Amino acid sequence: MTKTLLVEFGMGSSLRRGDYTQAAKRAVEDALWHNSINLAELFGFDKADMQITLDVGVQQPEAVDADVLRAVFPYGSVTVNLHRGGLDVPRPEGQGNPTIIANVALSVGFDMERADG
Repeated sequence: MTKTLLVEFGMGSSLRRGDYTQAAKRAVEDALWHNSINLAELFGFDKADMQITLDVGVQQPEAVDADVLRAVFPYGSVTVNLHRGGLDVPRPEGQGNPTIIANVALSVGFDMERADG
């Protein structure tokens, strides 16, 4: 059974292109790039053993390419859950694409049973 040990949060945006995937990718990078936590080593695991759950909130979750988000992670098994959330902020006077804001929660855990057995 996977035990969650860490949760990080991030926010990203697509200012003009209306790109939900890009906004979500920037939110993932925001969550990752602010931290340097060596959980795998701390618990005696290989980094490949990480179980990563990524929850993404955007107004149009069907427009997000989950494979692009998985590719941000250099190791671990990544599950992407897309949810309706975030914000679409209209441009002044409705001209052009809205500014898209994505939020993510990134959870990292390990199968702790395996470490004991």
